[in-house]
Amino acid sequence: MATASSDVAMTEQPSNWVRAEPGVPVIRNVNWGGLRTLYVKEVRRFFKVQLQTVWAPAITTLLFLVIFTVALGRSGRVVTLQGREVHFADFIAPGLIMMGMLQNAFANASFSLLVGKMQGNIVDYLMPPLSTGELIAALIGAAVTRAVLVGCAVWLAMLLWPGVHVIPHHFWAVAWFGLTGAAMLGFFGLLTSIWADKFDHAAAVSNFVVAPLSLLSGTFYSIESLAPAFRAVSHANPFFYVISGFRFGFLGHSDSPILFGALLILVIDLLLWALCYTLLRRGWKLKS
Repeated sequence: MATASSDVAMTEQPSNWVRAEPGVPVIRNVNWGGLRTLYVKEVRRFFKVQLQTVWAPAITTLLFLVIFTVALGRSGRVVTLQGREVHFADFIAPGLIMMGMLQNAFANASFSLLVGKMQGNIVDYLMPPLSTGELIAALIGAAVTRAVLVGCAVWLAMLLWPGVHVIPHHFWAVAWFGLTGAAMLGFFGLLTSIWADKFDHAAAVSNFVVAPLSLLSGTFYSIESLAPAFRAVSHANPFFYVISGFRFGFLGHSDSPILFGALLILVIDLLLWALCYTLLRRGWKLKS
């Protein structure tokens, strides 16, 4: 009798266990532990080589400031924004910060899944009990974190640079355009890592798409000084609205409608998220 009772007790499962058929998820809510683990893993990955991933891009961005302020800023050049004259160094400083953030958000997101495919350990991303949304959140969160770190490093250095004023006037604009802009490039980088089969593919997107769009986004000039045709081209560049809105947070003036730009970047982020979600859910170019 005792043996039979113990056998019954051993076969009984605690009431808080969840029975599920094969293929049915046991974790029915957000897997916060797994999400946090993957996010920390991605942050530690780029932070182990922070000299290359954070400080080197910051120094490169500062070199742009040095070159342009020495070449053009000392002559007393000013830029007109909404009828207000702004010193050239103050004009390009916010754009340089945002440009560095955008490029590094793309670089981080475009590396994550691609290196897994190249090294043959992509299963480490696909097999853990993480939903597609949680996987995207962790990867994009790490990309935005790297972008923010680079932006803060550049901003702190510019605070000490003589003749440059980078004190925010509208912190909400700095935060909104900084985060949504970095997320936009993070999603674009994630799409690149899904599509690319080797590092040359990601480098091609970076060199022929991301770099030209960021350099031709009004970072170094006001589009009000352009011919109407080139001004229309600039308005078709989403990078322009990110940098113009980010600059508005520091100067209080911009050469684009702030509300329109804020909503446009949000819509682009949602569309890119939906595309990333669909491709990851289907396992396009990830699952054999």
